[in-house]
Amino acid sequence: MLACCVIFVAVVPLLPLGLVLAERKVSAHIQDRVGPMRVGPHGILQTLADGVKLIFKEDHIPREGDKFLFVVSPYIIFACSFAVFAAIPFGRSILVSELNIGIFYIMAISSVIVMGVIMAGWASNSKWSLLGAMRSAAQIVSYEIPIGLGILSVVMLAQTLNMQEIVKGQDGIANWLIFRTPFTFIAFFVFFISSIAEVNRTPFDLPEAESELVAGFHTEYSGMRFALFFIAEYANMFAVSAIASTLFLGGWHGIVTRRLLGVVIKTLFLVFVMMWIRWTLPRLRVDQLMNLCWKYFIPISFFNILGVGIWGLIFPKDSRLSIIISIAAIILGLIFTFGVLGKSLSKGPKPPPSSAERRVSATT
Repeated sequence: MLACCVIFVAVVPLLPLGLVLAERKVSAHIQDRVGPMRVGPHGILQTLADGVKLIFKEDHIPREGDKFLFVVSPYIIFACSFAVFAAIPFGRSILVSELNIGIFYIMAISSVIVMGVIMAGWASNSKWSLLGAMRSAAQIVSYEIPIGLGILSVVMLAQTLNMQEIVKGQDGIANWLIFRTPFTFIAFFVFFISSIAEVNRTPFDLPEAESELVAGFHTEYSGMRFALFFIAEYANMFAVSAIASTLFLGGWHGIVTRRLLGVVIKTLFLVFVMMWIRWTLPRLRVDQLMNLCWKYFIPISFFNILGVGIWGLIFPKDSRLSIIISIAAIILGLIFTFGVLGKSLSKGPKPPPSSAERRVSATT
């Protein structure tokens, strides 16, 4: 336990440094660029150089702002972002604390982050910061609902809140909870997309929309306090990806190995997907963001819970037959979904009305 704590304190704070460099390289290759190349071989020391630069930057505090809240809020976000890692199992014995309510602890501690965001926006005494903080509060609170409902569908199958026990019940790819029922397959994608919104990543980065709010809730921050927000963001990216791989993708039960490498590979793949989405899709509008959550994800999540409950009544114990039926239903659902999407995309956009049609519609 002590060794895990030492590794946690030494390694986890370094994760954002690697993820920032990885995102700059991923975005560069997506945009047909080379990315940072000047500092270190292939630019691998660029993030370290940026960190040194931020340490020596001026520490500015707004004159009319709330100094105490302004100083404390970045550390609240930073501390809560890293406290989540304490309950995530990275191996059979690589775990800081094996809590019997591990997933409940993760949801509780991650919910405190929104308080730090609101404090940062309020203490800055800036309309841009306050608007960004209010957007973030609405977004995080809204998307916590489908995330919690997705986790509930996993808990219904695993019958435990202990993260380590959830992983132990997923020995073998066929036993991963994403394939256990068709409803958990849907729940995984709802959970993952909602997690992207939860960590304010594009296309859900409305709290930091630079075209509208300058930089959102951290507009007035500079130096290392500004850097703490970004360190927390990338730590959250890794954390939610690790949680998704633990709950749905077998955790440290890898395809080849069952050790630390198994969960790290799956987690980094999900992080890469987040980066891929950021540099591919445009930002949503606020109304589209809320519509996606309240009109689609929450009803789908309730449907998944109902489906998991009915599935549990039909198949009270997991068997080869239930897994075969589940995988067959998933394949048929994917074929139907791609068929409908392909048909709708093949039609192309509707052509605009001609001038004669516009005149007719105007007269009528």
